[in-house]
Amino acid sequence: MKISIVTANYNGERFIEQTLKSVISQRDDGVELEYIVIDGKSTDRSMEIINKYKAQIDRIICEKDSGAFDAINKGLALATGDVLGWLNADDLYEPGALKRVLEVMAGNPDCSLCFGHCPIMDEQGVEIRQGITRFKEFFYKYSSRFTIQCINYISQPAMLFRRSAFEKAGGLRQDFTCAWDYDLIIKLFRQGRAVMVGNPPLAYFRWHPSSLSGTLFRDQFREEWTVAARDAGRFSLQALIHLGVWWGIVFCYTLMKWMRRDEKK
Repeated sequence: MKISIVTANYNGERFIEQTLKSVISQRDDGVELEYIVIDGKSTDRSMEIINKYKAQIDRIICEKDSGAFDAINKGLALATGDVLGWLNADDLYEPGALKRVLEVMAGNPDCSLCFGHCPIMDEQGVEIRQGITRFKEFFYKYSSRFTIQCINYISQPAMLFRRSAFEKAGGLRQDFTCAWDYDLIIKLFRQGRAVMVGNPPLAYFRWHPSSLSGTLFRDQFREEWTVAARDAGRFSLQALIHLGVWWGIVFCYTLMKWMRRDEKK
């Protein structure tokens, strides 16, 4: 099986080299990897860094786009692999992650997506927010379409999916600010079941103040509730549970934001 990974980048010079290396190194395990990098006309050193690895990247596109969702959609449309995924320009794959994904996909031909553990790290690569990670991992053993409608426990960097399921589900929504990944996950669940890939982690999500989850978390969780309510029904039990999750998480994130401000004083 062939796997295609897309990385969308815009002015990501700070972390992009680590991301590129974490993807390219997956070939060390004999993985048939297609790697596509889409840059939105960065004005920093991003393209200089990307071009250092152009011999190991199958396709590089540098042109204006409408945002990350547009770049990812563009890359996924070009992808030719049996299994697809995208890794943001500040996240990382665990060594050997894609080989494990392909093994799980080959052994579960009826699944549309797979997911795994995804610790959160800071700008220095140190794991943070372990409580949030453990909270999401609690739901792994109860994974189902009902559960994913109640709460988004799947971390996007550690989620990959079959090309056939993606083609039926459609691309990323262009009217969302940041919850396109959850919308896609919900649509992929309609195409087949999700299978968990056990430890070690598949990927690492990098949180920093300028990341989408650091600046737009209120929009993110409002959009996620909209997706869940549309899929399960506005007045369903799942939508009601998700409403409580929405406000609970926003409260926690707001509290952490205030605490960070106090630490800087």
